[in-house]
Amino acid sequence: MGLLTLAFAAVALFAWIPLDTQTGIIEKVRRQVAIGDALAPSVAAGFLILGGGLLVPVERNAEHQPRVSLRGLGFTAGLLAIICISFVAMRYSGPLVIWIVNSAQGGDLEYRLLRDTAPWKYIGFFIGGTLLISCAISLVEGQVSRKALFFSVLAVAAMIIIYDVPFDDLLLPPNGDV
Repeated sequence: MGLLTLAFAAVALFAWIPLDTQTGIIEKVRRQVAIGDALAPSVAAGFLILGGGLLVPVERNAEHQPRVSLRGLGFTAGLLAIICISFVAMRYSGPLVIWIVNSAQGGDLEYRLLRDTAPWKYIGFFIGGTLLISCAISLVEGQVSRKALFFSVLAVAAMIIIYDVPFDDLLLPPNGDV
C-alpha cells in the first residue's frame, strides 16, 4: 500500500499536476505574488508522499498483515460511496440553494455570478465537506453521532478560514468549475 501510494503521488506530482495546471506553485505577476494553480494539488501529493513513505517501513515489519476480506471491501465501497455522494452534494448544493431562493423570492440570481461572494461561495464546500467528514467518521466509528457532525463542521470551518480568508483570488471547490 505504501509503495502504491508513493507511486501515485510521484505520478501526480511530476506528470499529472504539471500537465493539468496553467500556472506553477507560486506566480509573480506585476510584482505581486499569488498562489498558483499547482499549489494545492502539490501539497496534497506531498502529504501522500509523507504517508506512503511512513507506511513502507512500518507495513513490512508488522507481524500480522491484514488480508483482503469481504468486510474490508465493504468498508472501501462504503467510503467510495461517501466520497462520490459528498462530491455531488458539493457540486450541486450551491446552485440548488440559489434555485430555492429564486423560487421563494421570485428573483433571478445566478450562482455563477455569486460564486465568489459570501455566503454563496461557502455553500457547496461547507455542505459537501461536512457530509464527507461526518459520514467518514461515522463509517469508521460504526455509528452516527453528534460529535462527528460537530467536528466535521469545525474542520470545514477551519479549512475555509485557512484557504479562503487570506486569499482574495482563490475559489473554493467546486466554484472554480461552476
